[in-house]
Amino acid sequence: MNKNKKRFEHHSKDYKDIREYPVTKNCELLEFLLETLKGQSRNSVKSLLTNHRVSVDGAPISQYNFKLTKGDVVIISKNPIHKKTRSNLPIIFENDEIIVINKPNGLLSIASDKEKGSTAYRMLMDYVQQKDKHNRIYVVHRLDEDTSGVLMVAKNEKLRDALQDKWNELVSSRGYYAIVEGQLKEKKGTVSSYLKKNAQNMMYSSKKKGDGQFAVTHYEVKAETDQYSFLDVHIDSGRKNQIRVHLGDLGHHVIGDDKYGNPSNPIKRLGLHAYELILTHPFSGKVMKFKAPIPKEFETLFPNIKTKM
Repeated sequence: MNKNKKRFEHHSKDYKDIREYPVTKNCELLEFLLETLKGQSRNSVKSLLTNHRVSVDGAPISQYNFKLTKGDVVIISKNPIHKKTRSNLPIIFENDEIIVINKPNGLLSIASDKEKGSTAYRMLMDYVQQKDKHNRIYVVHRLDEDTSGVLMVAKNEKLRDALQDKWNELVSSRGYYAIVEGQLKEKKGTVSSYLKKNAQNMMYSSKKKGDGQFAVTHYEVKAETDQYSFLDVHIDSGRKNQIRVHLGDLGHHVIGDDKYGNPSNPIKRLGLHAYELILTHPFSGKVMKFKAPIPKEFETLFPNIKTKM
């Protein structure tokens, strides 16, 4: 068996017959498949594309000369994967270089072991390819599946690389709204620690220097009731589950977050929303600011919150 055959997936009912192949260099899709699937004829490899059985990071691709970049994952499915017509996407901003959306909660940013098709990446790839089949998008950053809000993708590799290489330097503000249980004693403060992943793929805090990735979270209480507090949160670092872990460290878990605590779930979703992203364009130097409105579910607990923000 070819060593590049990463694994067969058995986690998802719809994607139980899947082979994944990581891309290690820039090349065209047909070239990659011919090199990877050695032993198969050129016609049989082409038939995978014409029969819509190939996707890139979960987005179906059929054109032979589609440009792959290092870090992509080519997925071959037993069954056809068809493009979907995308309309009414929650697009905040779009130009020739980027697309910014208000990602819904419950939607993965990119494909995972358990889910290949229902992702923001797939939705946006289908969308840009409706205009030109050679178009593609590039992941710049991610949001947790259950976190809604501002998510940006690039339309070219050069910009993606420039943004990722200096992301923390270019981004001046990453703002989140969080609803947590209880009332915080300190209405404004900062939490910092080293975040590390355990064997269960959960993040936890360590105060030991160098024991994980350093993370800093700033918060301010904007409104509160007897049961809940509405926080404006800003992060200096974008670590996995950072806000959820840090607010849990304070003893006030984000509502709906049964991964790191056992809080109530009055709005039937995670109480975390990325409302703001401000960054400097790496080439033009222009400051770009994007905002996503407060989710309506948040307003059910804090109906007058807009006047306080």
